[in-house]
Amino acid sequence: MKKYLPNAITLLNLFCGCAALVCVLYGYFINAFWFLFIGGWADYLDGMVARWLKVNSTLGKELDSIADMVSFGVVPGAILYMLLSAGLRYSEQLAQGGAVQLLQPTLSPDLSYAALPAFLLSVFAGLRLARFNLDTRQTEDFIGLATPSTTLFVVGLMLIFHFNSYGLRPVVVSPYFLFPVIVIFSYLMVSELRMFSFKFKGFRWEGNEIRFIFAAIAILLLLFLREAAFATIVLVYIIMAIGQGIFQKIKI
Repeated sequence: MKKYLPNAITLLNLFCGCAALVCVLYGYFINAFWFLFIGGWADYLDGMVARWLKVNSTLGKELDSIADMVSFGVVPGAILYMLLSAGLRYSEQLAQGGAVQLLQPTLSPDLSYAALPAFLLSVFAGLRLARFNLDTRQTEDFIGLATPSTTLFVVGLMLIFHFNSYGLRPVVVSPYFLFPVIVIFSYLMVSELRMFSFKFKGFRWEGNEIRFIFAAIAILLLLFLREAAFATIVLVYIIMAIGQGIFQKIKI
């Protein structure tokens, strides 16, 4: 039975991704967040359990990619589609000069063709996952932004929208904000930018400096910004990774 346990955990990630997708399309953003939260932990644990039980398999690797494509590829694309749709409707109301309704996280009955570019993020997530399976350099750190990190940023925007954190709802649905986000994060996922992983090398400070610093900053951001912290944490992660790369080049 033990050889099936890691795959069962991977399939839990896939199930949660499908459930989160439905929740996003129906506007149940908090439910979507919790499904993605469970799916994220499943994605983290399946490989750990496989290594612990020494039951790594080709099937598990393929299942992991499929599950990740749904949870960290299709779902963030759907979230961006929903946000863009809401933002485009809001912009139309402003342009017409009439009464502007409060933005609601619900799926419009009309297909928004202008919001479909949101799924470019899903396309590049698929490209990244395929390249990751073939890239032998990413054993310790990542090359390019990992799809879960991209998803965390998009989920952060979703939560800011839902709670209207700091009155930022009109900002996070603005096409002038979201289209650059789609382009930038699509590029980051397939870029050659080296990103540090979250695998601690023991509990010593040496060799884990940037991970401990990042973890401390992340905890502080969660305490003070709450739901608005998730997107900010990813931005801090990207900035720290870029800074680490520059420092290493200077040191060399």
